[in-house]
Formats: sequence, C-alpha cells, structure tokens
Amino acid sequence: MTTRINADFEQRIVIRPQDYQWVESPMRGVERMMLDRIGDEVARATSIVRYSPFSEFSAHTHSGGEEFFVLDGVFADEHQDYPQGSYVRNPIGTSHTPKIGKEGAVIFVKLHQFEQTDDSQKVIHTPSQPWHQGLVDGLTVMPLHQFGTEQVALVKWAPNTQFNSHQHWGGEEIFVLDGTFHDEHGSYPKGSWIRSPHLSRHTPFTKQDGALIYVKTGHLG
Repeated sequence: MTTRINADFEQRIVIRPQDYQWVESPMRGVERMMLDRIGDEVARATSIVRYSPFSEFSAHTHSGGEEFFVLDGVFADEHQDYPQGSYVRNPIGTSHTPKIGKEGAVIFVKLHQFEQTDDSQKVIHTPSQPWHQGLVDGLTVMPLHQFGTEQVALVKWAPNTQFNSHQHWGGEEIFVLDGTFHDEHGSYPKGSWIRSPHLSRHTPFTKQDGALIYVKTGHLG
C-alpha cells in the first residue's frame, strides 16, 4: 500500500519542530522526518533528513529529480562537499552516493518534483551570494531557481517587517531557516514548514527576531 503523508495539496499544512517524528531510513545512521510523501521508498517526498557523523546512503539515481538545502553540518557525496547553507539541484537522471563526514548533516530535501524539461543542475553556496531589495522595506531576496511558474528563493526579513496581504497562485511552501515567521494564522519558529495551497492568502510579518526563510511558489497548482 502506498504511503500517503499530507498528500492532499489543497490543504494548508503546518509542521513545527515540536511536531517532528523521526523515523529510521533503510540505512543505519540516517533518519527522516517526513513532511509530505506519496509513495514508498521511491516517492514524491518532502523531508528533513538527519545524517549521523560518518553515515552513508546507498548509490541512487534521481528518477524524478532532487532539490535540497543543507540546514546543518556538511553533506557530501563523490562529487563534492556541501556545507551549511548550500542549495543543490540534481535533475532527473543524475546519481550520487552520499557519504557524510565527521560533522554529520541535516538537509531539507524534495524528491520527484521536477518537471521533465527542468534540467538545470545547481550548487549555490548561499552565505556567499548577494541579496537584492525586496518589495517592501526590511525585505531582501536571494533568487535560487526559476522554471515555468515555479520560483525558489531565500527571503531575509529584518525585525518588525510587515508584508502585503497576497494570494498564492500555484501555492506556496516555506521552511523557516532562522528567527520566527508570523502571519495572521500563527507563529512559526526556526524549523517550521508551511505548505499553503493554490489561491490561499495571508499577510506575513516579523517581530523583534526577524526571520530567514526558504520559499517556493507556483508549484502546487
């Protein structure tokens, strides 16, 4: 029977760090917090994956593409090391063999969510990239990827920043990397994941600690 976790993409989903439930992967020393999933071991999936120091994962091919952001430690494979803050896209047909060093690693990863013709391979070390002025004062943006209606970026919110009420055409997905993100529905500390469906609406803001978020839009239509 196919595993289905938060598989109704017309529903708004919020998962905060206190909601995490880690499950063992097939590989020793590798645990997963499944955020959404349709499928079994090969699945359309969004997860947080935690690698113990010196853990490994078996060689695999990305039959539906892989996108990940390194939240902590250093992720590594036979191609290179990816330190904290790395944003990586491995398109359909690529393969690798993760092998983690002494620091361990935690990544936010999305699998089997690429369009067939989205073949851009990327490794972006975000701590060394420039920021651009956003739509309101206190907001800066780092674009990471764009294909069709899908857009991926980091957004940095200064303390006490207010954004406009807006509607999510094609949905919106947020992972809070630092600080605390807020809207009229609640507060979302570091480590929170929010998936908002097509045509949902909110009015986000920050308080005294500001926020840094990964945000993807236009992919849930």
